[in-house]
Amino acid sequence: MDNMFNFEGIEIDQDLLERTNPVFNTARMTLFQLAAAGHDDAKAVAERLNLTREDTQDSKTVKANEDDLFVNSIIMDVRYFTNGKLAKESGFTVVDLPCGFTPRALEFAKSGKKFVGMDLPATINEVEPAIMSLLDENQKNFVHFEGVDVTNYQSLKSAFDKIDGEVCITTEGLLMYLTDSEMDVMCDNIKKILAEHGGYWITLDPEISLLYVLIMKAFYGDRTRELMYQMRYRIEDKSDLIVVQNPMNIRVVGDVQENMKNAINYITSKGLKLERIPYADHVPEFRSLDNADSKIVTQIKEGFKRVCIWKISVDESVKDDISDAKTESFNANASIDGNRLNLILSGNLDTLSAPKLLANYEKIKEDIVLDSVIIDCSNLEYVSSAGLRVLRIMQDDCKGGVIMNSCNEIIIEDLSDTDIKINRLPCVIVNKTCIY
Repeated sequence: MDNMFNFEGIEIDQDLLERTNPVFNTARMTLFQLAAAGHDDAKAVAERLNLTREDTQDSKTVKANEDDLFVNSIIMDVRYFTNGKLAKESGFTVVDLPCGFTPRALEFAKSGKKFVGMDLPATINEVEPAIMSLLDENQKNFVHFEGVDVTNYQSLKSAFDKIDGEVCITTEGLLMYLTDSEMDVMCDNIKKILAEHGGYWITLDPEISLLYVLIMKAFYGDRTRELMYQMRYRIEDKSDLIVVQNPMNIRVVGDVQENMKNAINYITSKGLKLERIPYADHVPEFRSLDNADSKIVTQIKEGFKRVCIWKISVDESVKDDISDAKTESFNANASIDGNRLNLILSGNLDTLSAPKLLANYEKIKEDIVLDSVIIDCSNLEYVSSAGLRVLRIMQDDCKGGVIMNSCNEIIIEDLSDTDIKINRLPCVIVNKTCIY
């Protein structure tokens, strides 16, 4: 039977990308917060994208309050300048992963430094034309953008293959949204990229909760827990993702030192080497603190000695095979049996492939009323957050739901909290019913 799915010719519009990956809404959020901190380049990009406070800061159910926005503007200020300073000092080609909508490309291009921005295709579709419209023809030569998925090695490799020499990869505002399995895949992928190109990875994310608590407590004392809960709920509501506790996300509840130790052990277990760099060693003066009480500023700067940025490189003493990168691309074979859609999926259902799956599913629905979806997962290796979102759309759309058979342990674990039916075993269809 012919495959009813068309992955080459199917049209993927911006609306579909955004439905599959609403997490990119947080990129708009952080750009506006940076603009609120007084950064002219951020203001220019925000204006070019026609962003407003209501659109970027308020979620579906929560309106951002002034205290929340004030603290977030300070934190964006700290993150942006500290990360940028360390990246410039590397002397390597800087790869912002994810680049979001932050205006670092403008800053680098104007100073004649190479900058590569990598992010979800939905983000790149918006940020690239906005940034390029603010550069002259010569400055444009220093800036390049790529749509990637951090859990898709082939997409990363294709993008990094266009870069000569060592790289400084910078990451902020991403790791707290990754599941355990996504974090594992990303670390493995970054290690392979660094082993091939040389350089290192700078990320502020592991200790970002410590930074938030430091600044929140300095300004609001006993209200810290209340404000952090409100902020977290608003971000999760805006992005349709839960801020998770993966191995690199250091929690500020329980034994923080033990949480820190576990995160460090995790990085070393991945064959990577860690250097913790205190913010105090690199933090500049911030405009966002100009009007703050001097005692509060002193308290924050003292705290910068205890909160660190992570600089990660390949541990050359660990000898392991990093060449075993899975090269199988995603594929889907579809057939219809009455009102049931039968799918055979292989490869990774991730940020890049999930929109294509959804587009094909919705195209079939134009002609057929679907009651259920049965998926053969024998060769499906991995489902990312974007892939899970598409599966949930199908689940909610069909009265018989989605049934996934022959799933591996990673998929079973990642989908265990959903109402999707997940089975380790294959099934045989008898009288339109799955028999195991």
